[in-house]
Amino acid sequence: CDHARLFHDTGQRDHRNIAETLGTRGILPGVRRLAYFTLLLALIPASAFAGVQSRSLTVVLDPGHGGAFPHDGAHGRGGLVEKDVALAVARKLKTILERSGASVVLTREADVDMPLAQRAQIANEASGDLFLSIHCNSMESSRDRLVTRGVETYFLSPDPTDAEARMLAELENGGPSAMPMPKKTDAVAGILADLALTQARNDSAVLAQIVQRNIVRGAGSPNRGVRQAPFLVLSGTKMPSALVEIGFISHPSEGLLLANEQHQDRIAQALATAVEDFAEQVLARRLLAHGDRPTVVLPELTLDGKTTAKPAADKQAPGRRGRSAQTTRPASAGTTTSVILGALTLPVAAAGSAR
Repeated sequence: CDHARLFHDTGQRDHRNIAETLGTRGILPGVRRLAYFTLLLALIPASAFAGVQSRSLTVVLDPGHGGAFPHDGAHGRGGLVEKDVALAVARKLKTILERSGASVVLTREADVDMPLAQRAQIANEASGDLFLSIHCNSMESSRDRLVTRGVETYFLSPDPTDAEARMLAELENGGPSAMPMPKKTDAVAGILADLALTQARNDSAVLAQIVQRNIVRGAGSPNRGVRQAPFLVLSGTKMPSALVEIGFISHPSEGLLLANEQHQDRIAQALATAVEDFAEQVLARRLLAHGDRPTVVLPELTLDGKTTAKPAADKQAPGRRGRSAQTTRPASAGTTTSVILGALTLPVAAAGSAR
């Protein structure tokens, strides 16, 4: 497949065919799909790329907890501590993503106690495209510690899925005395905050679903599902965000797995695949949208048996994995400018447009 020819064709090719070409044959053996989102380029004339700059996908990873007790997180057998597992997995994930060309920021790179608000601030200052907070779960009672295991992924919502989700958020937020969720200051600000939250929550729900699916598959972990809760660390971020509990450090066998470097490698690779899928299904799809306010076609999500998001009613074509794919036309002047997407790179929006 001559990808240079794809870059400079007239832009009239069907993006589904390009996606199939790139996804099934591949351009470079061993390079993941994120390395060639060139299907988007076939929709845009070569002249559109004159003087355009590209930037790397920016991923912010948040290794949960850190520092001394009681901020070090949950404890397992043999001195295993959540803060250490979270940092180890985050470092491995950072290495994988950087090899693919992403720009990766860690909210902490050492054993330090960092306030939740500061973690979100780091993500916002880095202009992250997505934020992933990594944690280990735990149970208190002796009986529950013996039987409860598996992974679950959360996205932000003021309404927790259930009492268990509410309790977990309370613990991760710092206990009952922790600062409350931010409140709206006035009517106008409240409306704007609601609009922003709706988009962020939709994106975050998709991210959580993708993370959960991949970690269950890639790490072979029991599936405890996608859930929602009012996590403070997620409430301060301005990008799609999710919090993943990669296993129960309190479970006898799962705790040992979390301490195992090979299992940590599997988790990191699964999370890297999730980042890849999210960039393809949500971030890259925004390149196909038009106008100054990009839109997203959301896949249907099923949380606890309830459908929470459906594909848009626009005309759609089959996607690579059976998901909906938004149809489009070549980009025109004044809309978001796209650039050649190399390994893990995204477009740079035109002046005055929203990312």
